[in-house]
Amino acid sequence: MRTLGLNISRIRPRRWALGAVALLGALATGVYATNYSLWINGRTGGGQPGNHADFTYWGPASTEAGVNKKSVNWDGYNRIADQNYRIRDALDCYCTGQNWCYIAAHSAGNLQIGYALSLYGGSARYKKNATPNASGVCGNTDGSTQTGWNIKWVNVAAGAAGGSELANVGSWAVSDPLTSDLKTATARAMYDHNQTRAKWFYMYAGAKGTLYSGILPGQDDEAVAYHSAGGVSGSGGAGFCNPSDWFCNDLTLGTAANEGGRAKWAYHSVQFRDDSESLDHYTRGNWGGVVSKVRADMAANAR
Repeated sequence: MRTLGLNISRIRPRRWALGAVALLGALATGVYATNYSLWINGRTGGGQPGNHADFTYWGPASTEAGVNKKSVNWDGYNRIADQNYRIRDALDCYCTGQNWCYIAAHSAGNLQIGYALSLYGGSARYKKNATPNASGVCGNTDGSTQTGWNIKWVNVAAGAAGGSELANVGSWAVSDPLTSDLKTATARAMYDHNQTRAKWFYMYAGAKGTLYSGILPGQDDEAVAYHSAGGVSGSGGAGFCNPSDWFCNDLTLGTAANEGGRAKWAYHSVQFRDDSESLDHYTRGNWGGVVSKVRADMAANAR
């Protein structure tokens, strides 16, 4: 069924409700918003910070990945608090005034958007003109402000907001400041993960993990375990698996508590669980791994 050019059958209920409100508001005022798709990279970076057209981290820039896609590049090396201004700059640029954003994040990019929303999502933000300078900073429109950002929803591939046991044991380079933030206890205590400003986080968890299977609990994608990729709450990680594994509690789909009773963080929903154990953590410069699932969803629904 199609209405006003929208394929309603492909839009999840919450997403349709948000889109309908925005559309009705635009029809009533005669002012039409511009929608943007923001992609927030993870560890190691790759794209030039401040250059929102550089998709080096992800893959070919010509690949469809949501309406008016922008790459929110940060260095993927320094600590979350030190680099979070780049995420806030991009959110100010494209997600204020009449404009709205869809967000996609990978790995430590999950920490970046969660940190921004929890600690700054209730602050006054100047409305910007969506025209960034070389540093990724946009100019003000009329000098007025708004509270937080206009975000429709957040897609997260291989989310690291729960940290990784690889950081705990030093499997990654200890000279990388970001590794300190990626320790499970540190990542989980960094901000209130339940405070998303009522923005939904849709989690995509890969399970093609082999190299570090003895370090990462439960199913993993070789970098993060299901407890992190699935948005599982609590102060520490735990083992969660696919239903085919009888010796481990299941990571449940949607918002329901996981097998064994462990809840997900508020406004977090598991959209994809890699039951076939075929997707790993890595983009490989070609929108690869579990990022491929998020890219497909953004292409279909971030319009």
